[in-house]
Amino acid sequence: MASARDFIFGPWRAVVVLGVTEILAWAALFYPPVLTVPLIAADHHWSNAFAMGGFSLGLLVGGLVSRHVGALIDRFGGHAVMPCGALIGAGGLVGLVLAPNSACYLAAWMVLGVAMAASLYDPAFATLGRIFGKNARAPITALTLAGGFASTLSWPATQFLIDRAGWRGAYAAYAALLAFVAAPLLAFALPRHGAAAERRAEAPLSAAAPAAAAPAQNPDRKLAPRGAAFVLVAAAFSAYAFVPSALSAQLLAIFGRFGLAPATAVAIGMLFGPAQVLARIGELWFARTLHPLWTARFAVGLLVAAFALLALLPFSALVAAAFALLYGVANGLMTIARGTVPLALFGAAGYGRLVGRIGGPFLVVQAMAPLVLTFVAERVSDAAGLALAAAFAAAALVCFIAIRPD
Repeated sequence: MASARDFIFGPWRAVVVLGVTEILAWAALFYPPVLTVPLIAADHHWSNAFAMGGFSLGLLVGGLVSRHVGALIDRFGGHAVMPCGALIGAGGLVGLVLAPNSACYLAAWMVLGVAMAASLYDPAFATLGRIFGKNARAPITALTLAGGFASTLSWPATQFLIDRAGWRGAYAAYAALLAFVAAPLLAFALPRHGAAAERRAEAPLSAAAPAAAAPAQNPDRKLAPRGAAFVLVAAAFSAYAFVPSALSAQLLAIFGRFGLAPATAVAIGMLFGPAQVLARIGELWFARTLHPLWTARFAVGLLVAAFALLALLPFSALVAAAFALLYGVANGLMTIARGTVPLALFGAAGYGRLVGRIGGPFLVVQAMAPLVLTFVAERVSDAAGLALAAAFAAAALVCFIAIRPD
């Protein structure tokens, strides 16, 4: 277990720094559009669909550059790459504020897509993998606990800023936080060296000689990061990505159309965040010795069960609440699994590029999901939209089951 000194002077300082900066990054780059996009559309006389399309374009660009960001972290470290992501994000937010036309607006979102690829969970996981190597599971879990508060803090803060300074003022404030808080923290407070490197530096010279004479090998790597195993892992996470991305934009509206009062739907939606956090605490304390692949299978199995519950029982507030709780637990565990499953299956060597390769299709599907679910719900029915999301969850479960760790 890490000591207090490790959180200040040792490698665990990375978890503290990334915990703060991840909250700022998610709050500035990912969560505001649900509140700001209608205001942006009204100001520019655009449709909501076009304004939200900019956000989807940003996620698509993020997916395309994700693998390159991971490779840069492998080579130079998170302390060199992630501050650039924060500064790029600040520039993109300023671009949104100043955009005079639709082309500039879309260009700003493309810049923000690069920033998201270099600022959100994937680069943070890659940074922790570089620092902690094969022992990164506990730091990744601890980081997701901090990140779980991002939505809880972001939406009230964004609404507060909008009420007092408008959407432009809100984005200007977030740009300042990224440039003057997140970027300096990442540049100057993240550890430069991994925990393994520090231990080697402290080891006596007599212990170093046998190691130097040993043949180069990587005992941690169990599977090659290519071929069927890699395809199944990437497909599993990409299929899963459809569900939270689609439901975050539509679930409460669907519950409302199913007959829940708006206040009841919002109250049920609030169960999602605490369920995520409790799931992550449970993983940290009770599932540390379990292979992360079993955690992923359990999480997606819960999600499939949640969809079955919604489909088979008469709809009510109680059923909706049960769905929200199961969905929250599943998403809380899957956020951890995104970082720990690739590490356990493929090892720590080249981990940043590996996470980036998996994150690419994940972000692409995440970008498409809200538009696809909205189209299906409007053209067919809400039930068909939920069935489509359930099919993606089932596909993810099949892929996870098909993966063989040895």
